[in-house]
Amino acid sequence: MSSSASQSRPALPQPAGGEITRRQFLARVSASAAVVTVLPGSLTSVRADIPSPPKSPVTLNIFDVAGNLRLTQHSIEKYRSANPKLVDKIRFTQAPAPELPSKIKAQQNAGRLDIDLVLTGLDGLAAGIEQDLWLRLMPDYQEKFPNLEANYLPPARKMYELSNGYGITVTYYPSGPLLEYAPERVKNPPTSTEELLAWCKGNSGKFMYARPANSGPGRTFLMGLPYLLGDSNPQDQVDGWAKTWSFLKQLNDCIEYYPSGTTATMKEFGEGSRDIIASTTGWDINPRVLGIVPKSAEVAVLKGFHWVTDAHYMAIPKGIAPEKMAVLVDLMAFLLQPEQQAATYDEGYFYPGPAVKDIPLSMAPENSRRAINEFGRPQYDKLIAEHPTEIPLEAKAMVTAFHRWDEEIGAAKLR
Repeated sequence: MSSSASQSRPALPQPAGGEITRRQFLARVSASAAVVTVLPGSLTSVRADIPSPPKSPVTLNIFDVAGNLRLTQHSIEKYRSANPKLVDKIRFTQAPAPELPSKIKAQQNAGRLDIDLVLTGLDGLAAGIEQDLWLRLMPDYQEKFPNLEANYLPPARKMYELSNGYGITVTYYPSGPLLEYAPERVKNPPTSTEELLAWCKGNSGKFMYARPANSGPGRTFLMGLPYLLGDSNPQDQVDGWAKTWSFLKQLNDCIEYYPSGTTATMKEFGEGSRDIIASTTGWDINPRVLGIVPKSAEVAVLKGFHWVTDAHYMAIPKGIAPEKMAVLVDLMAFLLQPEQQAATYDEGYFYPGPAVKDIPLSMAPENSRRAINEFGRPQYDKLIAEHPTEIPLEAKAMVTAFHRWDEEIGAAKLR
């Protein structure tokens, strides 16, 4: 859920010992940099030039701008419990993705970085790459992540490739764009972009999607339109999206406002003030599990549908304290282990969730299996099998698209 999420998410209970609000190496490590081999509960250096394990347990500050803690926090705390000689405390903070770059940049400029690990969707990762905020992880730490690309699901591997070595993909889902609608109010949901526009004009204010720069469904809707509309080049938002930008401007006339994150769209849909919203697999399943959206809600895809995939990443800002580096890469590798990947099924929040292959639902915790069996949709397997998957825009192009949307589409209607 972008990540996104990269994306906002329904409010969760405050985690014990965590510091939740709402949702980097003083020099870049060279290609011959540190590599560690990990045994259960210990770190062993295999190169002389790697940062040494801490002499005393460290406190880690983990910053989440994608809602990823919903999927990984339990595993992160499990790592801490299993490694008391490495980790003393972990502080968790959440914030909207647009706040991330300026916050990290200010801390880096002041030489007082208090963010150790960032969990982010493509939006935050792209902005950080553009501003040179991230420490390069691959291939610098390739020995720490053996067979990384081979172990990924093929679409998750493509998402990893978008990171240019500055992020490690930890969770993946095919995303959307889906239309979620209330069947008791929308008897004949749109089946094409033309029908969606006509429906929106005839039902002004009843369709909603959130600002793409901070919403997984909003971002996926934006990047899925070029495929739905038959634009000349879906990967060129400047010269290849003529139909998309025109469509968004026409659609804008019948949209009341654009919320800053996805949660607001779900709440308004659940309360009945919106009849159709942009959605994704996870944003369809999980709000119904939580009761924010009625279980009766349905989803539809439009003619010409392609999946635009999404993922969450682990990234480390430049400026990280060297004594924390060995612990962080070990934690990241831990989160890619099969048992921890199975936990990312959660309650459908980022459905399916695992980025690593060969992690079936049967491996997931019982509460995840129960929720997905009750609130999941059998048609998702069919849609995933029958429709192509496309990677999102690369980092710089994505940031450019977000800026253009903010300026030309959402400027007067953002809240």
